[in-house]
Amino acid sequence: MAISKKQGIAIGVGVVAVVAIVGGIFAAINLNQPSAADAAAAPAPTETNTTTDEIRWFHTDAVPEAVEALKASGFEPIQPGKLTVAVGAFVPPLSYQPEGTSAATDVAGTEPNIGSLIAEGLGLEYNPQVVAWADWPLGIQSGKYDLIASNVTVTEERKELYDFASYREDLLGFYVKADSDIDSIKGAEDISGLKIIVGSGTNQEQVLLRWNEELEAAGEAPAELVYYDDTAAATLAIQSGRADATFGPNATSAWSARETGDTKLVGIVPGGWPDTAQIAAGTAKGNGLIEAVNIVLNKLIEDGTYTELLECWGLDSEAVTSSEINPPGLPKP
Repeated sequence: MAISKKQGIAIGVGVVAVVAIVGGIFAAINLNQPSAADAAAAPAPTETNTTTDEIRWFHTDAVPEAVEALKASGFEPIQPGKLTVAVGAFVPPLSYQPEGTSAATDVAGTEPNIGSLIAEGLGLEYNPQVVAWADWPLGIQSGKYDLIASNVTVTEERKELYDFASYREDLLGFYVKADSDIDSIKGAEDISGLKIIVGSGTNQEQVLLRWNEELEAAGEAPAELVYYDDTAAATLAIQSGRADATFGPNATSAWSARETGDTKLVGIVPGGWPDTAQIAAGTAKGNGLIEAVNIVLNKLIEDGTYTELLECWGLDSEAVTSSEINPPGLPKP
């Protein structure tokens, strides 16, 4: 069902907000999930969303093969009959808490919808839990959550503790003020002397650190990495000229640039440069859940629901042709 109620987004504050750094203040909706029957009856959108006030929540039916695989695996959900999914509440198009809401069930965006589709495909009730980025690893390991669906990149280190089923390519973007003289950032030589906002402990920070090593080895000035715990402060830094660029997940920054017009894209690199990376749903290692999740994701890709979801949010450039279990991850630092 398409819903339109224009409101401002309440953006969560924290390190993950910096990871998904964007400029401007967003418009959003007070989103209530429609029933599966309502979703089936609703007409499909005719064009890609360009603002957060036109949102469609996608649904699916239980996938018999996935349900059978789940039963055969012996996996037992934390709460019987429910799939407890850890999700973030940060910024569009990935995940956000619409203004005037506080329940996890109201969190909107691609990642929560992926989580809900997996739950429905497994024949389970979607039970989202909003978590900070720093808290999901222990939560999955300890059995507090069944699944993480929050823009998690597959890494070889993470694969030692978690199983993954991929569903998007990981792309990172450099964004600058709309009227900036900077028009291209492709490699280490392009960041020399710049002040770049990046999230601490992220894959994109590792890329910049490696580029700085190249610059220093060549006798060139490294980039200055700038960290903010507050999205509004980071946005102000870009607009006031106290920072030159942001570097983070392309999805969120592209959405912000489209909504506000305050920033522009000047470069894209694969997550974990020079290696490519994939975004995936994750579970505790060896608990039997990931095989069934993988079946659901491939069914969604096959029947077109996946494509519609990504196109709806403008993320079709990050689409994969199939979901893989534990694909090659970024190497250990």
